[in-house]
Amino acid sequence: APANLAESIRYSLLGPGKRYRPRLVMAAAEALGVKPAAAECAAVAVEMVHCFTLIHDDLPCMDDDDLRRGRPSNHKQFGEALALLAGDSLVSLGFESLMRARAHGIPAEQVLAAVARLAAAAGPRGVCGGQAEESLLGPDSTLSDLERMHRGKTGALFAACLILPRELAGIAEGSPLGVALESFAFAFG
Repeated sequence: APANLAESIRYSLLGPGKRYRPRLVMAAAEALGVKPAAAECAAVAVEMVHCFTLIHDDLPCMDDDDLRRGRPSNHKQFGEALALLAGDSLVSLGFESLMRARAHGIPAEQVLAAVARLAAAAGPRGVCGGQAEESLLGPDSTLSDLERMHRGKTGALFAACLILPRELAGIAEGSPLGVALESFAFAFG
């Protein structure tokens, strides 16, 4: 990557943060017997997608935040265009990371199921949809409106942290364990 883009990506990805989402991926993967190297691919993917959402959320056209975790937000540090490209790049890098689980012995169909889950969590039925829902909130919004926004903007990615390891472990969605994991994941998210 060009040096300026790589620096912008590293600034947000490696900056201060709690890293709850990748820790949750690793814990769920360990509980389900997913190889640690494959779990790391998923954990990194989730953190990259999460960082994309933060960069884009801070942009002037969204929440217009000047600070993120006590320091200038990405667009304040690198400009809007580079921040946008860094966020877009992090989405691509996240999926690239998740696909690397295949190199650690995870069958292709299980990796593809995990990729589909992460795509749904990041897209219009997940984080992007939640961001769009937030733009609709106003003085007349209901609690249901607020909950719908949170289910997408925050909840979808938290739920994915628990469902991605299920997919990598090859646990059927309709199995008792698969149903229990999904139910817990969405309640947690």
